[in-house]
Amino acid sequence: MKRLLNLPKLLNNKDFVYAVTLLVIIGTISYLFFELSKAEVTVVQEGEEITVRTHANTVEDVLDELAIDVQEHDELTHNLNDTVKTEMTIELTVAKEVIVTEGDIQQTYHTTANTVEAFIEESGIEISEHDHVSLSLNEEIVDQTELVIEKAFLVTINDAGEEQNIWTVGGTVETLLDQTTIELSELDRVSPAKSEEVNAETEIDITRVEKVTDIVEEEVDFTVVKKSNADLQKGKEKVVKEGQKGVVEKHYEVVLENGEEVSRKLVNEEVTKESQEKVVAVGTKVETPPVANTVSNTAASKPATPQAVSRGSGQEVTTLYMKATAYNWNCASCDGRGLTSTGYDLKANPQGVIAVDPSVIPLGTKVWVEGYGYAVARDTGGAIKGNKIDVHMPTLQQAHNFGSRTVQVKIYK
Repeated sequence: MKRLLNLPKLLNNKDFVYAVTLLVIIGTISYLFFELSKAEVTVVQEGEEITVRTHANTVEDVLDELAIDVQEHDELTHNLNDTVKTEMTIELTVAKEVIVTEGDIQQTYHTTANTVEAFIEESGIEISEHDHVSLSLNEEIVDQTELVIEKAFLVTINDAGEEQNIWTVGGTVETLLDQTTIELSELDRVSPAKSEEVNAETEIDITRVEKVTDIVEEEVDFTVVKKSNADLQKGKEKVVKEGQKGVVEKHYEVVLENGEEVSRKLVNEEVTKESQEKVVAVGTKVETPPVANTVSNTAASKPATPQAVSRGSGQEVTTLYMKATAYNWNCASCDGRGLTSTGYDLKANPQGVIAVDPSVIPLGTKVWVEGYGYAVARDTGGAIKGNKIDVHMPTLQQAHNFGSRTVQVKIYK
């Protein structure tokens, strides 16, 4: 067996002690030299700093030592093959995913930008001042940020002939109009409907509708009353009293569309001045020739007795000129029952009925009306005053065709 070392003896051996000490010193110096030869490198990632001392040769080696994986879209302040130097600072910005939706197209971007505005500028996405972006431009970009971009388009609004173009990103017609200074009245019409969605092909038409009252004054012709005069030679006529025209004020409801009249409806009629009838004396005096030896001078000089005008049945006739207006029981302002004020059924007997002012023509009186024929006064009306009559027609169309006119009226007593 080998002899064991004698440690106490060795420790008392100066050469041995000197050798061990020298080895320790050399080892320490080597270690210090090894440590001092390391480069101090600072790596900044996501705002966090890591400082290391390393013998790595390249930036890539440093990142590998720190188990930092650099992806394709990440941003480094140095190239991976750059030589490591002491007090070097390596900054790594990790790229984030941004999902951009524009219309029907969705695309994923990788960016190191910090804000939405910086990302848009970096990615080259074109945004106009009228486009709508779902996030504010100063919003911070984080991983998996979703960004929706709505591109604006022009919509033409034709407002009663005046056009204006409005930028919009969509929505309904009503939403678009709310974005403008356009105000609509209750009667105005909008096409397409307010609930319709707008697109780049949409054209909005606004029709301005208003109702106004138009007051028109019309002259009413006077009637001519002819009265028999036994003192006036037959065939002669003499004006006893001059007639005067009356005035009627008619109120029309007028509908205007974009300033143009499209309809007119009579809603009220008021007599502001009554007409005055013209009275004409019609001579009936007939000179009777003398008869020899049979008629005395007294008898020969006596005027003939006036003869009443008749229709062949011995009835006396009064002739007037009156304002006649046609109507039908089914008119808009009628009650629809078809009964006159006397209870006469116009539906069953639509012909030969007139409405009168009973103070001029008593109800039940037989008359003849120019352009209408024989009739009986069976009805009255609030607007029928003085020398006015209404003639009933079997249909509304016939009433419309007859209209309103001045006619000769023969009244049989």
